[in-house]
Amino acid sequence: MTGKKAVILLSGGLDSATVVAMAKADGYACYSMSFDYGQRHRAELQAAERVAQQLGVVEHKVIGMSLNGIGGSALTDSRIAVPESLGEGIPVTYVPARNTLFLSLALGWAEVLDAQDIFIGVNAVDYSGYPDCRPAFIEAFEQLANLATKAGVEGRRFSIRAPLQNLSKSEIVQAGVRLGVDYSMTVSCYQADEDGRACGRCDSCRLRAAGFDEAGVADPTRYM
Repeated sequence: MTGKKAVILLSGGLDSATVVAMAKADGYACYSMSFDYGQRHRAELQAAERVAQQLGVVEHKVIGMSLNGIGGSALTDSRIAVPESLGEGIPVTYVPARNTLFLSLALGWAEVLDAQDIFIGVNAVDYSGYPDCRPAFIEAFEQLANLATKAGVEGRRFSIRAPLQNLSKSEIVQAGVRLGVDYSMTVSCYQADEDGRACGRCDSCRLRAAGFDEAGVADPTRYM
C-alpha cells in the first residue's frame, strides 16, 4: 500500500463504523482493530468484521485480552447488572483503563505499519460520562505516543484523531448515512444477545435510538 495509512479502533458499533467511513473518505488506507476483552456483548465482534468488510479496510485484526480478569464493570463482570435507567456519576458500564489499553495497542500496530494517524470514536457530547472519552485524555495520549515510541523520537509524529468528539449522536448518524455506512450491520447494545439483537433499554441503546430519531433516519437496529 502507498499513501497515508490509519489505524482505527473498530468496536462494531455505530460510532466506530462512522469513523472508519470518515477516514476512508479522507483518503486513508484503513487498518481496523477490535478487541475480544471479555465483554458480555461479544456480538459486537461479529459486527466489526461485517463493517470492516463492507467499508473495505485493508486489514482487520481482533486482539484478545482479559479485562474480565480484573472486572469492575458491568460490561466485563456478569455479576454486575447493566443499568437500564439513568443514574448519577460515572456509570458501572465504564471499563477501567479500556481506552488507554486499546489506544496503546493501536499505537504499537501503527508504528509497525508506519502509520502516523490513529482514529478513535470517542465523543464528548452524547456519551455516558466516561473519563477516557474526554478531549483532555486524547490530547494526553497523543503526547504519550510521541514520547514513548521510536517513531516519535525520530520525528515521525503520531496524531490521535477523534472526529466525532464534538458531534451529537444525530449528527454522527447523518454523517454516516452520507458516507454510505450500513448501520444495520452495527451493534451498540451493552447486553446484545448472541444474534446481535439489542435490549432497547441500556444507556447505549437509548442514545442510539435518540440519534436516529433526531436525525430523521429510520432506525435499522434489531431489537429482542
